[in-house]
Amino acid sequence: MSRKLIFAATALTALFAFGPAMAADEANVTPGLTYSGAPLGLHGADPVSLIDHGENTEGSAAYVAAHDGVAYYFASEQNMKAFKANPERYMPQYGGFCAFGVSVGKKFDGDPSFAAVMHDKLYVFLNEDVYKAYLKDQAGTVAKAEANWGKIKHTAATDL
Repeated sequence: MSRKLIFAATALTALFAFGPAMAADEANVTPGLTYSGAPLGLHGADPVSLIDHGENTEGSAAYVAAHDGVAYYFASEQNMKAFKANPERYMPQYGGFCAFGVSVGKKFDGDPSFAAVMHDKLYVFLNEDVYKAYLKDQAGTVAKAEANWGKIKHTAATDL
């Protein structure tokens, strides 16, 4: 085995050993791991672009930062640095699960193609129809989601 391969395997093992522990389904992530050792959030979309520019921009593995056990990709080094300086500002609400789903007590996939920023917070939705339902009562949907998230945050999606 080459030294580079041994080093990479050792580094990944260390990341798993010292990474934050998450309860079941607290964050909506893709299967598998990024090179950083954490699963990918927001389907690889750049959360800084979503919040600061209202654009769903695909991030790059060249610009990655992990927070709370989830890796996020960014379109630029500048966006990655903005995230690292204030990750809470850019985190998707409800672990990146569909905000409308959370409002009805479920954890559905959150697709950044259907995202909204309200009061500087990022909300993602399952699909266009669900996003349109949210638009009919934005404040009500968020209020219901806020009330439900504490109850379902630590529950696996399959158990809801």
